[in-house]
Amino acid sequence: MTDYKNVAPLEGFDWEAYANGDVQSGVSREAQESAYDGSLNKIDDHKVVDGTVISINKREVVVNIGSKSDGIIPAGEFRYNPDLKVGDTVEVYIENQEDKKCQLILSHKKARASRSWDRVNEAMENEEIIKGYIKCRTKGGMIVDVFGIEAFLPGSQIDVKPIRDYDIFVGKTMEFKVVKINQEYKNVVVSHKALIEAELEAQKKEIIGRLEKGQVLEGTVKNITSYGVFIDLGGVDGLIHITDLSWGRVSDPHEIVELDSKINVVILDFDNEKKRIALGLKQLSPHPWDALDPNLKVGDHVKGKVVVMADYGAFVEIAPGVEGLIHVSEMSWSQHLRSAQDFMKVGDEVEAVILTLNREERKMSLGIKQLKEDPWQNIEEKFPVGSKHTAKVRNFTNFGIFVEIEEGVDGLIHISDLSWTKKIKHPSEFTQIGAELEVCVLEIDKANRRLSLGHKQLEENPWDVFETIFTVDSIHEGTIVEMLDKGAVIQLEYGVEGFATPKHLVKEDGSQAQLNEKLEFKVIEFNKENKRIILSHSRIYEDVQRAAAREEKKAKAPRTKKAAETPAIQNQAASTTLGDIDALAELKAKMEGEK
Repeated sequence: MTDYKNVAPLEGFDWEAYANGDVQSGVSREAQESAYDGSLNKIDDHKVVDGTVISINKREVVVNIGSKSDGIIPAGEFRYNPDLKVGDTVEVYIENQEDKKCQLILSHKKARASRSWDRVNEAMENEEIIKGYIKCRTKGGMIVDVFGIEAFLPGSQIDVKPIRDYDIFVGKTMEFKVVKINQEYKNVVVSHKALIEAELEAQKKEIIGRLEKGQVLEGTVKNITSYGVFIDLGGVDGLIHITDLSWGRVSDPHEIVELDSKINVVILDFDNEKKRIALGLKQLSPHPWDALDPNLKVGDHVKGKVVVMADYGAFVEIAPGVEGLIHVSEMSWSQHLRSAQDFMKVGDEVEAVILTLNREERKMSLGIKQLKEDPWQNIEEKFPVGSKHTAKVRNFTNFGIFVEIEEGVDGLIHISDLSWTKKIKHPSEFTQIGAELEVCVLEIDKANRRLSLGHKQLEENPWDVFETIFTVDSIHEGTIVEMLDKGAVIQLEYGVEGFATPKHLVKEDGSQAQLNEKLEFKVIEFNKENKRIILSHSRIYEDVQRAAAREEKKAKAPRTKKAAETPAIQNQAASTTLGDIDALAELKAKMEGEK
């Protein structure tokens, strides 16, 4: 501690003058205060002035504006400018020259806000580089404090490369360029990317100017998309299309490369004008076809994985980058049109037989039906003519039914071989697709891999019996089941049908026979080969009427001796039921006498 007892009084100090208020060579105290006030700046409240930073700490910045006292401003108002230092000139807004504690109240934020709109417009007009403080994230980008104004920084304008983590920029002070101002809504858009694009553009031209096709470079995986991978070659980007990542099929580029990893790539092509660079990765390794087993040949069995499906077939990868096509026709011996998806799906492990192999064109065709025996190899033994089988109805045509006895063995049942008795217009009247049908093998066409089949042949031909029943002129009861333009279909007994033309459907009273009417019909024609019976209802009463008319005519006609005798001789010669032997002899004698 200082020992004040030993301090000597100041020699020559005019204590009397000091007591009277005159301490400076006779100058009064009032004069001194006036002189001091004159040395200070004249300042008014609510004005923006320049001040000098005289002190900085974590919490506050002390600024001198030439007033009696210095102003204290929270350090947070200067966070946009982390390089602030003692001696810097800053704008401040005078809120109050003295508060209750006689402290000068200043605000840097309000000073900036007061002049911010003019400053922002000037910065855009002059393409000035300004500083801003990134306050927080928002939808699609960030909010930046620029001159006290909240400006929008789009995510795409933060950097030239895609940003995966926006949060790392919050709280940072960065340089920006004002790129857009909406005067009506007072909206400001800034960009950091714009500052480095010009430099990068020059850098790109220099790099592209040194590129050559086939050149191998190291790059960094910048972005991975569904169609390829973008590589940063050190200031310029190139694209590896998904087809150039691997010799094999690639469904997701993430399977081949990782983000931010460094890889070697080869330049496939580039465009000086559009600054596009096509890169390849698979080209750095030998083509898998060149490494394919040289002993592999047609007929060999191979195993692989289904990598792509199409309606016409499946692509099977038997080695990385080596694929073969199994056409849908080589998946089954069946000739029915089907989709390849009915047999397999992507990811299936399959075994197949090599059908064709072209190493120069790097093409291979495979088959799986060849793993099974061809059912037509011994068709005569398995399905001999006359054998009976159960088949599945596959398709209809106007002339018959296509059926499948077993996979790969198809046959046709002609419409005429479906029934002995029914006249079938379309196969759908007889059965339906997918139904099972008993068949009999009629003929084998091995060359065209087709069987002629029959269904009615499973039973005996009833027309052999019908021939003895439905004789010409015999009369049978029938029902009209169908009316056509050319006549009517008549249902007879035993399930057989006949046909009658319109003129043979006229009844005795002159009316026409109607549908579902039951009448008697006379057989006027029977054709066994064509299985045809022609009927007539009108012929029944017409024959009776004609016979009656003949008898009546005979009775009324005048008879001459010769006219009467001659028919008698003719009738006797025709039938012995019209006269006896004695009458014939008498008639003969008379005729001889007349001669």
